[in-house]
Amino acid sequence: MRRPIINTNQKNNLKVTPSTVNRCKVELSGVALEKRLRQKRSQEYVQAMTKLDTGGVTYSKSSIDELLQAIHNEFPELEPYQYPVGIIAKCYLGHPFEVHTLDLKLDIINHYKKGEAMPQLLDRGRGLALHPSYEFIEIFSDSLRAVTNNGDVSVIKG
Repeated sequence: MRRPIINTNQKNNLKVTPSTVNRCKVELSGVALEKRLRQKRSQEYVQAMTKLDTGGVTYSKSSIDELLQAIHNEFPELEPYQYPVGIIAKCYLGHPFEVHTLDLKLDIINHYKKGEAMPQLLDRGRGLALHPSYEFIEIFSDSLRAVTNNGDVSVIKG
């Protein structure tokens, strides 16, 4: 007589609760990362990034920390090295300022005058930041992501 490999007569009394489940973070890469970075940005994130001008030319460490926290909240599934390397937007402080940047590697905000030299990586988005359709530009090492007022994202490769 054959013996069953699986005993179907016994009931499993294992209870799964949130405390017993080990949740591990899966790192996004390739197409999954690309798809995530194309998703619409939240209004909270867009508003946080558009407040760069409200602090004037100088910023406190706490203001910068709030902006970095907004980025972390927008991309909780990403690793810090997958965040934008910087953000650039049109500056509304008036003449002589043209654009401002948030450099995530150095955690600093700079306001640049018209024609003033910028770091090369951030300078790629300068012209796009001045376009009236976009609120700000996320600078990645391989692309630019232009974000509109309602959070839509346009991708510029290269």
